Amino acid sequence: MKTPVKSILRPKKPAVALKAPPVSITVTDLTMRFPVYGVDAKSLKKHLAKITVGGRLDKSTGGVTEVTALTGLNMKLKAGDRLGLIGHNGSGKTTLLRALSGAYEPDEGSIEVEGRITALLDLSLGIDPTATGIDNIRLRGRIAGLSSRDIEAKMDEIATFTGLGPFLAMPLKTYSAGMQARLAFAVATSVDADVLLMDEWIAVGDSQFQRIAHQRLLKLVERAGILVLASHDLDLIRLYCNKVMRLDSGVASEIVDIRKLDTLIKPPAAAE
Repeated sequence: MKTPVKSILRPKKPAVALKAPPVSITVTDLTMRFPVYGVDAKSLKKHLAKITVGGRLDKSTGGVTEVTALTGLNMKLKAGDRLGLIGHNGSGKTTLLRALSGAYEPDEGSIEVEGRITALLDLSLGIDPTATGIDNIRLRGRIAGLSSRDIEAKMDEIATFTGLGPFLAMPLKTYSAGMQARLAFAVATSVDADVLLMDEWIAVGDSQFQRIAHQRLLKLVERAGILVLASHDLDLIRLYCNKVMRLDSGVASEIVDIRKLDTLIKPPAAAE
């Protein structure tokens, strides 16, 4: 007679929650300088004074005139932060975005970014006018950090979104400016970002395409862990950001809650 087998009921192990990848930005004492060759420092200083923008002018050890675009900037951002950058043209907003993207190396200080970066700063970057639309999708995809396999997996979706149809088999030099912008936007926004950097809100194409482009951009922003958006449109900053920082001649204010935006806005009479 067989001995009955007792079934042993073991408590189920609780499901292990998958941790989201760490996302953060830490900038410490960041200073960025750019040499200016063939320009008299005094005349350049007068020009900058007239337009009330631009960084500080200095002389390097080699006697070359330098523009200090950012001076001793510090900031820390974590997942969920949406930072708006405000300030006049030439105040350092774009320089900061490019430094965060890795395009510029700090002259002093350090930048530490955890997470995958997508920088929507220059949609024309990497465009080859002699190559076809399909080849430019591949080229822009590689620049955006996608592998060849990722690009091919996304190809149909990107191609459909552009709405360019058979034109994708033609060289870009046959495209209008609007068609090129459609293609570049479709590729740039196909990459999920942990850290999303934007220099102004992007609006491309005709009114119909702008509507679907706006929705695509919103989804990209929502999926991003951190957003850094530079804009002159304060209503846009209020709508999409929860924090704000002002830059003046490369010097940054403290980061404040978006509800304190008005405290960072100087009246015209107070502008330097």
